[in-house]
Amino acid sequence: MAGSNGQHKAYGPRSSAELRAEIERTRAELATSVSALREEVAVAADWRQWVNRHPYACVGAAFAVGLWLGSRD
Repeated sequence: MAGSNGQHKAYGPRSSAELRAEIERTRAELATSVSALREEVAVAADWRQWVNRHPYACVGAAFAVGLWLGSRD
C-alpha cells in the first residue's frame, strides 16, 4: 500500500495508534498545502503584482477602458 508521501508501506492490519499517527501526518500535510495555495492565490489576485509585472499592458488596458467610457453617450 502506498502512503501519501510515496513510501511503500507493509501490508497487514495496523494498530489504532498507527492509523491516528498517519491521520495526523496527513492533516499536517494538508494544512501546509492549503496554506501554500492560499498564498499563491493571494499573490496571483493582487492587482499590484499584475501592474509590477506588466506595466505597459495595464496602462494600455486603462487607456482602452478610458476611451470606451469617454465614447459612450
